Amino acid sequence: MPTIQQLIRASRQKLTDKSKAPALKACPQRRGICLRVYTVTPKKPNSALRKVARVRLTTTYEVTAYIPGVGHNLQEHAVVLVRGGRVKDLPGVRYHIVRGTLDTAGVKNRVQSRSKYGAKIASKTASKTASKGK
Repeated sequence: MPTIQQLIRASRQKLTDKSKAPALKACPQRRGICLRVYTVTPKKPNSALRKVARVRLTTTYEVTAYIPGVGHNLQEHAVVLVRGGRVKDLPGVRYHIVRGTLDTAGVKNRVQSRSKYGAKIASKTASKTASKGK
């Protein structure tokens, strides 16, 4: 606990906010190039093969980004758009790849939450068959 004299000499310092996505340099998204596309296993108690990519951003940072949705078309040297947002069960993965932009295709046959996965609206015949399956 500081004395009054110490506080007069040097006032208390305000805590500065630390960015959760420093590689984006305060931008909403950044473009990057895939260096490696691979799968990783999540932390306990979860079990899966999560799809991730090592991406070199235009800010010269190299980050690990999660590829959301079922299936993807990404390969090495693909140009992708990266946004912030961590994956809770993958340590060190603090970014997401935006589906449906640049070289990343949208998720096929997606009916709900389409805007988050870059999926176009399904044709009437496809939506009828999807509703019959319920």
